[in-house]
This record gives sequence, C-alpha cells and structure tokens, in this order.
Amino acid sequence: MHSSFVSGFTEFVPLSFIAAEAPMYKKSLVPGIAASMPDEEVLRIYAVSRRMLDPWIANIQASWVKQGPRLAQRCLQAGANDFGGTLMNEGISTSAGAPHGQFLHSAEMRKWIRDAGRTPVQRSTTYRTLRSFEQEPAEAEPSWIHDRFGSYGQLIASQEFRFRDRHEGYR
Repeated sequence: MHSSFVSGFTEFVPLSFIAAEAPMYKKSLVPGIAASMPDEEVLRIYAVSRRMLDPWIANIQASWVKQGPRLAQRCLQAGANDFGGTLMNEGISTSAGAPHGQFLHSAEMRKWIRDAGRTPVQRSTTYRTLRSFEQEPAEAEPSWIHDRFGSYGQLIASQEFRFRDRHEGYR
C-alpha cells in the first residue's frame, strides 16, 4: 500500500545546517563544524531518503529557503517531490544566515519547478491536490505579501530578524 499519510507523517524534510550566523559556528563552540554541506552530500541525502522511506513516507520536501532555488530544483531530481512553500516572514533560516529568501512568489516558484522538469501542484497540508498548474494562469496573482512585508532585501537589512544572544552581558 502506497500512502502519503502513515502513522501521522505526511512528509520528511531534510534541513541543511545554516552556519553563517549560528553561534556554535561563529564562536567556534564546536570543533570541526563545517560552514556548509556540499551540494552532492545534500543530493545524496534526498536520494537515500527516497529509497529508504518509500512507501512509508511518500513526500520528501526540498527547502528552497535553506538550499536556494537552484539546489532545491536538483533535489526534485534526486528524490524530493515537494519544493516547499511560499513562506512569509520566515525568521529562523534568515537569522541563521540563509541568503536565499523569506518569500518566493507562487508564479516564480512554479517557474523554478517547471525549470526542474516537473509540473507544479498546489496541495493542502495533508498533500491533497488542490490545483495542478499544467500552464501558468492568465491572470497575475495579487502581491499583497510583498506589499505588506517589503522586499527580501528590506527584510534581511532589518535588525529585527538577526540573531541576538540574549545571554550576552549576563556572564
């Protein structure tokens, strides 16, 4: 039986470590910790995950925020079947130093997915297909998220989303 919902798990999301702003890397708290994971290692994790988890967990998500759209595209070819979502105001990866963004417009995301040789599909949180995008819609979608939160450049320039050591000064 092939199911996308087994024992409560709908997907597996391998998350790459973002070291740029991580205190354990920045302050050399962990000896030998690498600044990043080589792309080939990331792709290997997706390929092995697909082979090991199928059929128990059918969905494997690439995180374009952590990996960037280009590596996330390659993950779709290595075993992932989910590109991630159109996040807004995602602060965890950004404060850790991820340079790839907090928001990706859905039309741009669909382009990245098509460029990877896949057909974009909008799904529910339980992976029920809501809409398939064989072609791009004729009408542009509203950009209220960009209007409300600004550009990615504005977001990353803001100190509000940077790591702050709350314990510094208490030692």
